[in-house]
Amino acid sequence: MIEVEKTVLVLLAAGKSERFGDVGSKLDEPFLSRPLGLHVAVTLEDMPFMERIAIVAGCQIDFAHHGFTIIPNNDPSRDMASSVRLGVDAAREHGAAAVIIALADMPRVTATHIYRLLEAATGPEAVVASSNGRHPSPPVLFGAARFGEVLSIEGDQGARDLIRAGVHVVAHEQELIDVDTPEQLEQLRALVHAPEARRQ
Repeated sequence: MIEVEKTVLVLLAAGKSERFGDVGSKLDEPFLSRPLGLHVAVTLEDMPFMERIAIVAGCQIDFAHHGFTIIPNNDPSRDMASSVRLGVDAAREHGAAAVIIALADMPRVTATHIYRLLEAATGPEAVVASSNGRHPSPPVLFGAARFGEVLSIEGDQGARDLIRAGVHVVAHEQELIDVDTPEQLEQLRALVHAPEARRQ
C-alpha cells in the first residue's frame, strides 16, 4: 500500500473536446448542477493528498478554488501523454511516492476506488490501473520508480502499453464512464436522472 499523504493527485483537464463538437470545453457542460469536469475534484477533495495538480487548457472551471495547483498545457499539439508528463514532473518535484492520474471527464469515479488503487500498490515500481473487467483505464497510479519511464512516453499508446502491463483494480462499469461525445453525456444524464436531462 502507498499512503495517500505521500501521493500527488493529477487531474487532466486539458483535452481538446474534438469529439464533443463546437462547445468550447465539454468540461464546462452542466451535469448534476455543476460543471462536468468539476465532479472528480469535489468527490476527492476530502482525501489528504500531499498535493493536487490540475493540468488545464480551455475550460472555465476554477480548480484552484478546490485546492488544486494549476499547470496550463499550452501545447497546441497536446495529447494526453503531454498532460501526464506535466503532472508527473510536478509530482517528482514534490518528492511524491506515487502519482494518481485522473481524468476530469470521468465524473463518477469515487474516493473508495482511489483508495483501492493505493491499497493495490505494492511499492515504488507499482503501476495500478482501473478496469471494468475487460480492459484497463484511468484512474491510474504510478509509483515513483516509474516516473522516469512515464516522462519518456510519447503519444497515448505508450501509456496504454504501460497500463496494460500493470495491476488492474475492477470497478463497476458505470463508475468508469468517460464522456467524449454529447450522446454519451445525454446517456449519463438519463442514467442518473440528472435535472439537465429533463430540460432537453
